This record gives sequence, structure tokens and C-alpha cells, in this order.
Amino acid sequence: MQQTSQTPAISVRDLNVGFGNKTILDGLSLDVRRGEILGLVGASGGGKSVLLRTIIGLIPPRTGRIAIMGAETDYGDTAAMQNIGRHWGILFQQGALFSSLTVRQNVQFPMRENLEISETLLDELATAKLEMVGLSPDDGSKFPSELSGGMTKRAALARALALDPEIVFLDEPTSGLDPISASDFDALISTLQQTLGLTVFMVTHDLDSLNMVCDRVAALSGGKIVEIGPIEQLVSSQHPWVRSYFHNARARTRATESH
Repeated sequence: MQQTSQTPAISVRDLNVGFGNKTILDGLSLDVRRGEILGLVGASGGGKSVLLRTIIGLIPPRTGRIAIMGAETDYGDTAAMQNIGRHWGILFQQGALFSSLTVRQNVQFPMRENLEISETLLDELATAKLEMVGLSPDDGSKFPSELSGGMTKRAALARALALDPEIVFLDEPTSGLDPISASDFDALISTLQQTLGLTVFMVTHDLDSLNMVCDRVAALSGGKIVEIGPIEQLVSSQHPWVRSYFHNARARTRATESH
């Protein structure tokens, strides 16, 4: 894991998000350091994906501040949000590829929306992104329905990297993958983070991913971040929810052995 900067790539302060009478995030604050892989854990339905979607502007906060690479977000200013959005790429849980487009066309989609470049260069860039995630030019000609789960994740990651982002958001990236594919995907994330200098914000419940690739882990409970630090710190945490998460019957308590 590479040396990280103390300057936040993402800074969240006093964030409140809810739907109707239900409060999901309650005064949440969090910093994601530049160049780190931060894993976010929490109970199912506890607000992990809500936090991610609020940061990228898909859900409006009730109150609070969010800054990306030092620039405060203003969800009422579409042009400003488009500029800030150029800093990040996103891999949603199911990949969210366009089924009517080939893999290559999916990767090219953000480029067509944001860049004015020739078809030849579009093809070259898409091929380079596919190779970066371990897919071949032949894979680029396939449609999403022809891909395995692991290949779908890689194709979606190639699309997330299309505009050379500084930050990558991953929503349950190993969900639905067999253990070997999940381990391979973890290794790919770690390699890309180190070679490209990415900041990675990863929502996950995969304990192996937390052990293998995360520099720090943040635990979300009761609408707040209740613990944040290296995996060893969370394993030894006395917070009731964090302790239950890392010490239940299915948890791997060998975290300290893998670091």
C-alpha cells in the first residue's frame, strides 16, 4: 500500500440525510485521505450506499458540507457539479453497464460525453482501459449479457477509469463474485491504486477485501462514523456494533495476521 497524504480527497462535515420522517445519516463527518483505499462498513440498510450517493450528488443532503479535492459541492449548480464530477469514477454494485452497447462502447460512453476526440483515439483509449483491468480487445466487442460476473465488474471498472479520475467509488465491488474472482478483483484494485495514485472509497461487507486492500476502515452505525482506522483498530474496538461485526461467528478475526 502506498504512502498516503493527510490532505483529504473527500471531506464530509455534519452531514444529515433522510427520507420523509426517517433520518439515515445523522451529523456524519468523515475524511478520506488522498491516495488511500478506505473501506466503509455498516449494517444492511444502515446508510453506506446513501452516503456514497450523497457524496456524488445523487441524493441531496438536508444539511452539512461536502468537499471534493478541496472544492465544496453545490448541488444546485449543475455546471459546478459536472466539473467536480470529473474528479471521480464510479463502479455501482451490479456494474450498471448499458445492455445495448458493447463493452468497448460502454467504456467510451463517458469519453463521448466529455471529450471531443476522434473515433480512432476513442478506440485506442478504450482498448487501453480494458487492458488496464485485464480484458482483451475481443472482450471489448462483447455485450454485457455475454460476460461473467467478474468480467462485468472489470468492464464497469474500465468505464469508471475512462476519464482518468483521481477518486474511484466502489459500491460492493466483490458482491456476487466467487472467492477466486473476488480475490483477483481485490488485487486489481490494489494494483491500480498504487500505479495510478488513486483514492478509493469502497463500500463493502467483504471482510477479505477489508483485510487485503484497505489502508483504513470506517464503521457506520446509527447514522454516524463510530470508528475509523486500520483494520486492527476496528477488530479491537469496544463499540458494540463494531465488535459484533468483526467478532460474530462468520467474521474472520485473523485481520492482524494479514497485515
